Amino acid sequence: MREGFEYLARRASGLVREALDDTRVVVVNGARQTGKSTLAEVVLRGVDGGQARFLDRPGTRAAATGDPEGFLRHDGLLLIDEVQRVPDLWLAIKHVVDRDPRPGQFLLTGSARLLGLRDLPDALPGRSETIELWPLSQGEIDGEPDGFVDAAFVLGPELRAKATGLTKRDYLARAARGGYPEAVRREAPRRRSRFFAGYVDDLMGRDVRQVAEITKSADMRRLLSLLAAQTSGLLNMSRLASELGVSAPTVRSYIDILETVYLIRLVPAWSTNLTTRAVATPKMMFVDSGLAAHLGGDGARPETVGPLIENFVLGELARQLTWSQASARLHHYRDRDQYEVDAILESNAGDVVAVEVKAAESVRGDDFRGLRHVQRRLGDRFLAGFVLYCGTESLPFGDGLAALPMSALWTSGPEAPGTQVS
Repeated sequence: MREGFEYLARRASGLVREALDDTRVVVVNGARQTGKSTLAEVVLRGVDGGQARFLDRPGTRAAATGDPEGFLRHDGLLLIDEVQRVPDLWLAIKHVVDRDPRPGQFLLTGSARLLGLRDLPDALPGRSETIELWPLSQGEIDGEPDGFVDAAFVLGPELRAKATGLTKRDYLARAARGGYPEAVRREAPRRRSRFFAGYVDDLMGRDVRQVAEITKSADMRRLLSLLAAQTSGLLNMSRLASELGVSAPTVRSYIDILETVYLIRLVPAWSTNLTTRAVATPKMMFVDSGLAAHLGGDGARPETVGPLIENFVLGELARQLTWSQASARLHHYRDRDQYEVDAILESNAGDVVAVEVKAAESVRGDDFRGLRHVQRRLGDRFLAGFVLYCGTESLPFGDGLAALPMSALWTSGPEAPGTQVS
């Protein structure tokens, strides 16, 4: 852990500890610079006799490459940081845990989806659990509950937000800041921009090359700029291919790479047999809204504000789904009749909470058009529909519908102080 910086507690740390209690290998995976190593060290310090080995050190990496089985020999818990740097360790770990079923043997970190790396020979089905670490959530930054998802499924449309007084300018500033710990620490926008520029350079020069051979890195960078220009939009492969002057399969492979290194995430389209006119095209979001803002001009143009704010909200929802008690999946909805909903949260039981995002400080009845459409189709399966907007009031809008300040995302919780039930 770096000295001189305040450590912001991560919700994933509890998930890691729980997994170590009953799982042989626990992997903390996620984008570069999200704090995986720091989180893993914090967890390790709570384990008696734990050991740590960091593969970004040349001598340590040489030892792991030269004698993988000897490198893994240990008692208690062994933390291996950046495990993807020595792919041969993967099979050696599999060999160890196949012969010793004790839980809590290995804690691994990686900067790309391990199973997407071309050099990793095998997985550990039934022996490992992966915890995804996203950039910091707003609740982690502010010390708030981060419980909107659970509150929405428990309280439904009765959920009301704690007053914060945040304005559209405040939300835009939060979106442009993002959640990478280093970016959050840098208060000056110019210094934050330098971080993002270096981050992209590092990602292209290291992580992307771990995943695939890219012969034209300039094409990948141009693709990033095009994606930033259509943040939170439907993914149009044909248009991207045309603008890049490459084939659609090439664009598809580039998109896969950007997902593998945790730069973007595709939000799948949602449909049921009750919504047969739905389109099947996924929506693209950046894992960190701050990086999206940097690539797209920091939300300075009016036409970029709405998509950036939507990306910000989708990112907060996606983060919460990694730790919420409600087991749900994130989708978006759009159909051929021009009805759309920015976020559909569907539980394993088939219950739905729908969310529309508005980058405005006021809300109108027409903002609920897509929500009402989905509500009519689903009937009792529709638990609640919310418009999250940049205003300050919590407002009921009829049966099952409400408008909430965007801050409800991180200030809400089924049992959180300040959460109001009308």
